[in-house]
Amino acid sequence: MLQDKKVVIIGGSSGIGFESAKQVIAEGAKVIIASRSEGKLQNAIEQLGDKATAFTLDTTQEQQVQSFFEKVGKFNHLVVSAAETSGGSFLQTDTAHARQLFENKFWGQYYAAKYGAPKILPHGSITLFSGVVAYKSMVGSSILGAVNAAISNLGQTLALELAPIRVNIVSPGIIDTPSRSKMPEEDRNQFYATVRNKLPVKRIGRAEDVAQSVLYLLQNSFVTGTVLHVEGGHILA
Repeated sequence: MLQDKKVVIIGGSSGIGFESAKQVIAEGAKVIIASRSEGKLQNAIEQLGDKATAFTLDTTQEQQVQSFFEKVGKFNHLVVSAAETSGGSFLQTDTAHARQLFENKFWGQYYAAKYGAPKILPHGSITLFSGVVAYKSMVGSSILGAVNAAISNLGQTLALELAPIRVNIVSPGIIDTPSRSKMPEEDRNQFYATVRNKLPVKRIGRAEDVAQSVLYLLQNSFVTGTVLHVEGGHILA
């Protein structure tokens, strides 16, 4: 169903976005990836091959996002996995940092949907990214949880407003991606072990797990307004 389709993946240079690009290309689609890092984009393009093209894009800059979609032109599907995330105590988190988190994750996806939707061809879709802390409260995740909840609500409302364009939301749990490489290795391993022991599936998620869910949402034309939880049962734990 994706043969010869054109898929835009913002955040496609690494992690979940990159794995999604790989799987979409394997289904016969052409992919346009975008992210802030020219180095990561170059590395991704070398691995993805000639069915992929790349653009440098800062999604916090509204005019950049608008210009990006003008360059891209018409396409079939939009996936927005790009986001910087962080946590911390509510009382100790600087307000400017909290605002920046909204700029990166909420407003970046908002701009992408706003300027991408008019370029989407019939029977196309938008896939946004929320996260488990919108549905499972955790100490230190008050701001990120609020951002993720806002994205989920935005996506479900857009499923009505932008119809017949389908709009869905992926809500990943704890996924082992390069975004966690900033944590000291010992701390990261301890964190993963703690989470893994709580999860019904008894393992940490991989980027490929989430990419498979993205692929499902792109291909199933009878799914819209859905929050697809890919978190190993974390909500239940």
